[in-house]
Amino acid sequence: MAEIWLTAEEIKKREERLEYLKGPRRLEIAELLKVARAFGDLSENAEYDAAKDEQAKNEYDIASLEQELKNAKVIDESAIDTKTVSVGTTVQIEDVDSHLEMVYKIVGSAEADPLAGRISNDSPIGNALLGHKLKQTVEVHTPGGIRKLRIKGITK
Repeated sequence: MAEIWLTAEEIKKREERLEYLKGPRRLEIAELLKVARAFGDLSENAEYDAAKDEQAKNEYDIASLEQELKNAKVIDESAIDTKTVSVGTTVQIEDVDSHLEMVYKIVGSAEADPLAGRISNDSPIGNALLGHKLKQTVEVHTPGGIRKLRIKGITK
């Protein structure tokens, strides 16, 4: 698995989620299995099958989170340089043709949420902006065609 860029805040959220899945959630599922076994014949026991499915999903989620955390690279926000666009910066851009202004925080793909203004460094726009400076115009090849974006601001 490739490295995953995460903020310290996101790593903390994932660690808390992992702790919940390994502790309280495993206990909840064990209780579901115990109750389902009490219904008798396991070969035709829908409650038991559902509990086993839930157990498998929980273990998959645990393994996925552990792998993500193992490969996580922390975005050191104190070391972010606002002279160029990089992972962790917030960038204000203007579409040259439509004059529409947008503000995006460049994050790792695991934290991307375009509706919240957080785009991945692997997305067409995020990738195209990386390494560019204030007032530069960048051509972005998007699924909707080529867009020209002017960088109007870079902040932490």
